[in-house]
Amino acid sequence: MSVSAFDITITQKDGFLFEVAFDNPNHDPLFLDEPAPLSSDEAPNAARVLAAAIGNCLSASLVFCLQKNGVKASGITTSVHVEIGRNEHKRLRIDKVAVDIHAPPGIDAAALEKCLPTFEDFCTVTASIRQGINVDVKVTR
Repeated sequence: MSVSAFDITITQKDGFLFEVAFDNPNHDPLFLDEPAPLSSDEAPNAARVLAAAIGNCLSASLVFCLQKNGVKASGITTSVHVEIGRNEHKRLRIDKVAVDIHAPPGIDAAALEKCLPTFEDFCTVTASIRQGINVDVKVTR
């Protein structure tokens, strides 16, 4: 049973450059491209957007948990390191994602300690990726 749903539209602009249109008119379009030698690297590729989604979701989950514990969190920065390798079929795959969330100095240590065991469970993106996502793919003409 789905709790919510959304749709996006992706349109090829030129070569490997694509424009992502979101379902909310307040959201600016996002452009995606591939690095050289495939394309001109004019925009981030899908792996970088995935890394951003993981880092953002975890950061937002931590902020939410801190707020629930009466702490206004500001100044959090997050670094995401992605390693790409090849699988047994020599296809490029994301092998590892390492996320480092930097809490700002002076943040309430007790509230932070209270959040550490649970905040990751509330990150929709990371929790979904960890479990595996069913992706149905269809090509139409």
